[in-house]
Amino acid sequence: MSKFWSPRVRELTPYTPGEQPRERLIKLNTNENPYPPAPGVGAVLRNYSTDHLRLYPDPESGALRQALAREFGVEVEQVFVGNGSDEVLALAFQAFFCQQRPLEMPETTYSFYPVYCRLYGIERRALPLTANHEVDLAAFATDSGGTIFANPNAPTGHGHGRKAIAELLKRVTDSVVLVDEAYVDFGGESAIPLVVSHPNLVVTGTFSKSRSLAGLRLGYAVGSRELIEGLTRVKDSFNSYPVDSLASALAIAALEDNEHFEACREKVITTRERTRTRMEKLGFHVLPSQANFVLVTHPEHDAAQLFAGLRERGILVRHFNTEALRDFLRITIGTDDEMESLIETLETLCG
Repeated sequence: MSKFWSPRVRELTPYTPGEQPRERLIKLNTNENPYPPAPGVGAVLRNYSTDHLRLYPDPESGALRQALAREFGVEVEQVFVGNGSDEVLALAFQAFFCQQRPLEMPETTYSFYPVYCRLYGIERRALPLTANHEVDLAAFATDSGGTIFANPNAPTGHGHGRKAIAELLKRVTDSVVLVDEAYVDFGGESAIPLVVSHPNLVVTGTFSKSRSLAGLRLGYAVGSRELIEGLTRVKDSFNSYPVDSLASALAIAALEDNEHFEACREKVITTRERTRTRMEKLGFHVLPSQANFVLVTHPEHDAAQLFAGLRERGILVRHFNTEALRDFLRITIGTDDEMESLIETLETLCG
């Protein structure tokens, strides 16, 4: 620990990302899409002029925001983009949640949220999940400094429908409600249509999951004009050119191919449900999921030992060594062949 660090940096416990292995493994630990991006993405890469790279990109990312506005049926002024949804979330924490009152979130959720709270000095109020491992929307208070939750939740996979979120927004009107929809395309219902009637709602999303562009690092937010203006004020006080011109062009190409998007999405959902059925036959308890992963536990086998056994046999999944999750494994949905290898290996490990 360096004496040159500021006090807040000394107190930080950074987010730990999923392992990116150097050796060849079946990689089911970071919720990446097992299928390649739309063919048009490759066409843009092949034809992209490197002369563009000597120029700064559009600071407003106008073309990409227009494409997203068309996709979601909103005005371009209601769309914000950044380098991955993690950056968009970080800017949202600064823009909306640095309040005197605590920020409310589920106790078990995306583990970057508490990191942002520590980084920005935000008081956090963590609320337990229900007995069914669901985010308890009724538990969120009306007098907090803000509300944030992933929907579908990570790493549990459960998602609330739009009607339930609308009921929450009827109660919580004086602070920002942020719904993180990183996984919504795998069976969830987006809250974006609610931004029209709820000026305190902001919805974030990513190109990393259903659009197969995790290596691009591109995310977005949709909300009222005043919330997007708040995000923009923070962005322009930090980095006024966040999204590069190549990333914008590739993202637009991905948005234009809805047929490819739907086909990949449906394949992941189908494989997920097949995997759930087969794992239940092995004695696993598999939480219902609307994401591209499943959270599983086995009553007779230690999760850490299963994780190690899979790793030794060339399959990488995610194990969280926390009080709430140490009995669980989170398993990304891969191709049918990858999931077949997973099941065969688990059959061996479980005897």
